[in-house]
Amino acid sequence: MNLQPVSIQERVTAIDLMRGFSLFGILIVNMLAFHSPFFYIDPYKWFNGAMNEGIYFVIDIFIQGSFYPLFAMLFGYGLAMQYMRAEANGRPFMPLASKRLVILLLFGMIHAFLIWYGDILITYAIMGFLLIGMIRLPSSWLVGFGAIIYTVPHVLLLGILFLAVAADPNIYVGYMEIESSIQAYQSGSFAEIFSQRLADWSYSNNLVGFVILIATILPFLMVGAAAAKWRLIERTQEKRKLWLFLAIVPLLIGLALKSLPFLLEPNYAFVYLQDIFGGPLVAIGYAAIIALLAQNNAMQKLLSPVAKVGRMSLTTYITQSIFATLIFYSYGLGLYGQVDLLTGTLIAIGIFVIQLIFAELWFEKFSRGPLESVWRKWTY
Repeated sequence: MNLQPVSIQERVTAIDLMRGFSLFGILIVNMLAFHSPFFYIDPYKWFNGAMNEGIYFVIDIFIQGSFYPLFAMLFGYGLAMQYMRAEANGRPFMPLASKRLVILLLFGMIHAFLIWYGDILITYAIMGFLLIGMIRLPSSWLVGFGAIIYTVPHVLLLGILFLAVAADPNIYVGYMEIESSIQAYQSGSFAEIFSQRLADWSYSNNLVGFVILIATILPFLMVGAAAAKWRLIERTQEKRKLWLFLAIVPLLIGLALKSLPFLLEPNYAFVYLQDIFGGPLVAIGYAAIIALLAQNNAMQKLLSPVAKVGRMSLTTYITQSIFATLIFYSYGLGLYGQVDLLTGTLIAIGIFVIQLIFAELWFEKFSRGPLESVWRKWTY
């Protein structure tokens, strides 16, 4: 999310493009949970049939776990850009940043408890408060501390998972939770949907899960903030060799790691290795490719609709949930649990196309997205 609105002249096209592509990837992955009880299934067995298995293969390797890290790094990048602008203009940073993060937290609570349980805004707001406490640290310190916070707990947990897999390689399937989700979202009342939504949010945000989330998301924000201080995206042409390296090496290593559940065995350990270590490497590769493409004026013009979606990231993210829940929940079309992976993915693409068209039309008259305008009004 772009916390600090900036003028069009100040905008960096590559950043908006990265946000736009991230929102598309996040929607493709979130759609799995919009139309099915994804948290409680074994996806390697649930999506059967050659077509569904093929689509899940593509999503799992090229999309799953590879766009939320990029989006989180961009969040840290934007927060650090706010800090540097405030410092340059002699304005206090902490009060305004804190106010914006509180508003983001409120948006997240509304989104999580009244629209969709898979919200990430609450996490970003909390991690944002932790980041602004460290924002004055040098870039090298942010990267170093971030690497330690990320690597140590995840390597330890990965070791525990390999031990657990040696005892039982099967992925947990919550049959009762699956039945409850389908019953509530497909045909339940709004009160029953609210209750199920709260249960699903609690399931994915328990104490252990939240600690792991801190060790996952906060380092991405820290690395993004360090990159902003180095102005890596703005200096893409100057740092072209570095970006070319990042577009090839991390991407190839990440894709190799993400292929392990298919090449070896789809168990908890390999899935964790795939998402936690493979996903961020692929995200870095994608960021580098987008940064390099944005140096070409013809590509900038061609991808302009994606950049405009990225400029209204908060609006785009929340309206994706609104569209999807209206399609799949009982107070809409009630299609939850009734579509295959191909149909769900096509619906996601359709939603994003609508958002591309809306963004194009909106920015012909306005300089900011609808929710971004409200946010600006509330925080000034």
